[in-house]
Amino acid sequence: MLVGSAAVGLHGFEVVSNGEVAEGVFRLVLRSPDVARSIVPGQFMNLRVPGDASHILRIPLSFSHADAQAGTVEVVYAVVGEGTGRLSLMRAGKRSDLIGPAGTGWRGGASGRALLVAGGVGAPPLVAAAGMLAKEGAAFDAILGAQSASRLWGRECLLELGAGTVTTTTDDGTAGLRGLTTDAMAQLLAARTYAQVYTCGPAPMMAGVARLAAVHDIACQVSCEQLMGCGFGVCACCNVRAAHGGYKSCCTDGPVFDAREVVL
Repeated sequence: MLVGSAAVGLHGFEVVSNGEVAEGVFRLVLRSPDVARSIVPGQFMNLRVPGDASHILRIPLSFSHADAQAGTVEVVYAVVGEGTGRLSLMRAGKRSDLIGPAGTGWRGGASGRALLVAGGVGAPPLVAAAGMLAKEGAAFDAILGAQSASRLWGRECLLELGAGTVTTTTDDGTAGLRGLTTDAMAQLLAARTYAQVYTCGPAPMMAGVARLAAVHDIACQVSCEQLMGCGFGVCACCNVRAAHGGYKSCCTDGPVFDAREVVL
């Protein structure tokens, strides 16, 4: 069971490579040996992107793969604003620092087949979950959704990690099934039994995935995407509504939650 126990710290990093892997989607490999040795699937890092002193907030990013021996961590991210735009311009050899490893990761150990459901840039943490499941010898399938074929990423990674099937869906029908990830999930649930669901993506999508899992009495873990300003529970800008009242901190209690714990 990997949930994350290493203390959050400030670490330097060096860019190894950084390039576009889909339309508006980049793959960054950074070298930070201490982080690579301690980060677990589902956790995240808060990166400082140099270039504009007026931007004091770091960028919280999940990761898809860590190589402890090489001391590297792979981050796949979408360019959605000025900060990630500057990040996409960081070339090999550039240096900065990050706060991490942060948050609570995925929980493994479930007996039976797992289903991974990702929407948009929710794919990277689920690729990390697939790596965790592969190490446990657990069987799993996956569903990847995106706006169009040009923005899809992660299918080959999941197949290499041993996914039985990878179903793709796109809003415009340019790859796989035209429609929603939940449509594909409903089809799979009608044909196969699953013991665990892992999901990350837009909140409405995760809410739909969680509802389907609940109907079929399947345990479901969700990775919430929030603006995590500090990354260690002080700024309170990433609060998530708790199902039984009050709030939870996404950056410390999460970002991975049992779907029954939070209001999506």
